[in-house]
Amino acid sequence: MSLIVSAIGQGLLWGVLGIGLFLTFRILDFPDMTVEGTFPMGAAIAAAMITHGYSPIVATLCAFVGGAIAGLITGLLYTKAKIPVLLSGILVMTAAYSVNLRIMGAANLSLLGKGNLLNAKIFQGLPNYFNSVFLGLIVITIVTVAVIYFLQTDLGQAFIATGDNENMAQSLGINTDTMKCLGVSVSNGVIALGGALVAQNNGYSDVNMGIGIIVVALASIIIGEVVFGNLTMNQRLVAVTLGSILYRFVLLIVLQLGFNANDLNLISSIILALCMSLPAFKDKFNLMHILKRGLDRNE
Repeated sequence: MSLIVSAIGQGLLWGVLGIGLFLTFRILDFPDMTVEGTFPMGAAIAAAMITHGYSPIVATLCAFVGGAIAGLITGLLYTKAKIPVLLSGILVMTAAYSVNLRIMGAANLSLLGKGNLLNAKIFQGLPNYFNSVFLGLIVITIVTVAVIYFLQTDLGQAFIATGDNENMAQSLGINTDTMKCLGVSVSNGVIALGGALVAQNNGYSDVNMGIGIIVVALASIIIGEVVFGNLTMNQRLVAVTLGSILYRFVLLIVLQLGFNANDLNLISSIILALCMSLPAFKDKFNLMHILKRGLDRNE
């Protein structure tokens, strides 16, 4: 039972990361590599501030701001310096590695014995791992509602239009460069927020915790889309969180089958590849079924 509760709690906390990437990957159509730098940056900022005596809430909010600034730099490199989108993200991601080392003062930073959001007074007395479930529900609800509200505003509609058809958006008078910078900034802020939460849940921050993180976030998005099918925009945001939980259960099953924890990144990549290729196989199967029916009729 504790393993199931833990998987749900981790799925909710990591779901924040999925929603952050959803803004750029799905809505803005912006392949952003900055996330592998801003995720550990959020963890580094939160851990460093907590160990220096700051409130965990303040530390977590500062992590959001730090990630948003890094995302803004990526957006400016792409829109103003005209550096290719992937290279812009890689440049900021690489720079973030050194910044994170500066912030923590070491390759990793322990939160052992320090107060954080998960051991706050309101969560004391709960059974094991239920604190992560309750905190995850609170944060993911706030983030999801905030994103839904934003997307329904005029600014949010301009943001969506930029991702759908940039030329059309420009013809409507929308400053698409501003929308891109805004989207990448908010996205990386949310991702850094996720990093801060995960660091507090794990009890430490590590400079290498962002390696392969984009695969984890994509898995949440793709699994949610594959499992729940065609959805509205608001429903897709909820599906990302549910996909994150399902992904955690898949990893739990894999570990229970005896696989090595060191193989999780490999397994994550395989899961993501299978989920992304599933629609193609499904279309191919349907096409073969239609052809077979046509041949049967001719006979």
